[in-house]
Amino acid sequence: MGEVAKINPGEIDGFTPRMIELIRRTVASDCNDDEFRTFIHMAKRLELDPLRKQIYAFVFSKNNPAKRRMSIVTGIDGFRTVALRSGDYRPDEDEPKYTYSEALKDPACNPLGIEKATVRVFKQDKRGDWYPITGVAYWDEFAPLKDEWVDDPETGRGRKTGKRSLDQSGNWPKMPRVMIAKCAEVQALRRGWPDDLSNVYEAAELDQARVVDMDPVEAVETAKREYRQARVGGPAIMVAFHVGDPLRGVKAGELADRAIAHLRTLEASAEAQWFMSTNEEAFRQLWAHDADAALTLKAEFERRIAALVEKEKKEFSA
Repeated sequence: MGEVAKINPGEIDGFTPRMIELIRRTVASDCNDDEFRTFIHMAKRLELDPLRKQIYAFVFSKNNPAKRRMSIVTGIDGFRTVALRSGDYRPDEDEPKYTYSEALKDPACNPLGIEKATVRVFKQDKRGDWYPITGVAYWDEFAPLKDEWVDDPETGRGRKTGKRSLDQSGNWPKMPRVMIAKCAEVQALRRGWPDDLSNVYEAAELDQARVVDMDPVEAVETAKREYRQARVGGPAIMVAFHVGDPLRGVKAGELADRAIAHLRTLEASAEAQWFMSTNEEAFRQLWAHDADAALTLKAEFERRIAALVEKEKKEFSA
């Protein structure tokens, strides 16, 4: 780890040298110099105070350079604060919804039999209308479950027994509903405000990763599994496919595929431009539902428009 003296406090506006040293020794003690600069940059951008523990750094695989990675962590209140400052956030007035399963009940791993938690938040569009953004968190993807190990007399090494249990060191055994609901709410907030929150994690999201000390990128892949499952449905988004057509509702999980298929049928760049500009708000809602799908659609539009413009240039010069 780099020494505090290597960081020039003059490079970091808004923090005194004493504050920089204190942050480095406490909430970012495992960071190297580059990680520390990144952490301070994010703290400033999100307007969260490291010294009040609103934001801190966690380094995974500290002793393995090949897997070493820093994760920037805040609490659920930090996520809500960042969303609130945007001016287009409203929390849901209803409490989180929980799905239970008798088949999942396990005194060691899941005492209540929680399958998932669902939380909604609301985002305001340019017209002033509010639309819901839903986050879902599955128990087996976020709960910090530990493998049981025993000594193997034949090999002289430890081996897994196949049994797992809920880590008892944190709040998951005490407040299981609260913890899984926080993970679900973060999924919703990250979908709605990805520019600010896409690289920040709520502490509860990483509890499972801490238990096994996995790469945080691997840990958040569990959340992406839920995104892929959600693509089969989701709220209806109003879209117009042709000039003069009425708006029609398309499920959010189907919109990217439908839009891409439509783009590939168009034979003029003006048609493609009209389709994307007319449905700009619809595609913003798609981004809030599934950022990966929205990026795929954007890339296909750019590819298609370039091909159509090139074709029209050749036809014009012929």
